[in-house]
Amino acid sequence: MFASWWKSTAVTHGLVALFGMGSWISVNSLWVELPVVVNILPEGWNLPAYLSMLIAFGNLGPIAVTITHHCAPGRLNERLIIYCIQALAVVASIFLALFWSHTVSVAGTERSIFFLLFTFVLSLVCCTSNVTFLPFMFHYPPEYIRTFFIGQGFSALFPCIVALGQGVRKLQCITVNATVQPVYLKENFPAQNFFGFLCIMLTLSLLSFLALSQRQTMTQEDVQAQESVKPAPERKGEESHPLHNESAPVLVELTTMEEQPRTVTFWTQRNIYLLSLLAISNSLTNGVLPSVQSFTCLPYGTMTFHLSVVLGNIANPLACFLAMFFVLRCLSGLGFLSVILYLLLTYFLELTIIKICKNRNGTKAGMLTIHVISWIVFTGIFSYVKVVIGSLLHEAGHAALLWCGISIQAGSLIGVLTMFPLVNVYHVFSQGQDCVDNNNC
Repeated sequence: MFASWWKSTAVTHGLVALFGMGSWISVNSLWVELPVVVNILPEGWNLPAYLSMLIAFGNLGPIAVTITHHCAPGRLNERLIIYCIQALAVVASIFLALFWSHTVSVAGTERSIFFLLFTFVLSLVCCTSNVTFLPFMFHYPPEYIRTFFIGQGFSALFPCIVALGQGVRKLQCITVNATVQPVYLKENFPAQNFFGFLCIMLTLSLLSFLALSQRQTMTQEDVQAQESVKPAPERKGEESHPLHNESAPVLVELTTMEEQPRTVTFWTQRNIYLLSLLAISNSLTNGVLPSVQSFTCLPYGTMTFHLSVVLGNIANPLACFLAMFFVLRCLSGLGFLSVILYLLLTYFLELTIIKICKNRNGTKAGMLTIHVISWIVFTGIFSYVKVVIGSLLHEAGHAALLWCGISIQAGSLIGVLTMFPLVNVYHVFSQGQDCVDNNNC
């Protein structure tokens, strides 16, 4: 009975989701824990700038994988690479939990070398996952890649929930000498425990991949055993329905072994259009808006910022779950959804520049609700578009999923490099103050 349960489709979906969760949970965890560590490490609030640059340098991993695929096609052991980077992430998270607050004197100045080093390792793993995890999912039917993106949504949601339980940036506004001042409350548990949670999540992702690999091996053995005992006419009849297997999903690579090689090129107008949409949307969502999200919430207060982050991260896996039942194959429809993303982006950027008065066009509660809903809609549409494009590219083959990961990473990198000088060098966006009305009314 256990064997039949272990081979069930539901278990496979669960393992794929946990596997996908490990792709970006490290970087997401580092971002949400920054308000805690900046108060202890010597770099202070310069750490976000360091983190952005370390994530950018983490793109050396996908660059190396892409060059290897180009120069030595078919020679890269994809599964071994995934094992290595996941194990590396687990080890780095253990050392991060133990030594994150240790500093080293460099040229007479205290520096958090250990934190920055382990942050770079985790960033390298996350960036490389986009060009290794996605191509691995080609071995499964298309519905499993949607589950994979649900797992990626969990990689942002779970750290956010834990950070809320930790009480990150929880404050009280008190009046001292007729002046309102913020008083930051102590967290419910230290950063070391939070990084311990990160280590547990990364270990679960690694174990899930080990289980998926074992199940694939078992499936291969089962198929080979069935082929050896069945007569030729019966095997021929089953080959017309290659994905039919009640015990476990059959690998796509096994079901297409006998197919004739296709001569259709990958670089069609359709695929180029899909990759362009994917790169642009990821540039906006992973690069531009994370840099200015806190600024867009200035007219509405800190609580609005937390609601936007939490509810937006909830909308992410829900939108991916919707894609399990409805896949929009119309290219013009995907373009229309992308236009909505651009309009919402314009609205958010307008808030960062002119800081619209919250009482100008409605009540405080009404405008706050509209703002939070806008963030939820933006995150939901982006997540849905990303999953749909990933599903459509899955049908184009293994190389398409590799380019899918490259587009995601390239778009995100362009967005980060564009916003970094605007936010950290030229200071285009003005910072707000807690317990102070930041409206320009």
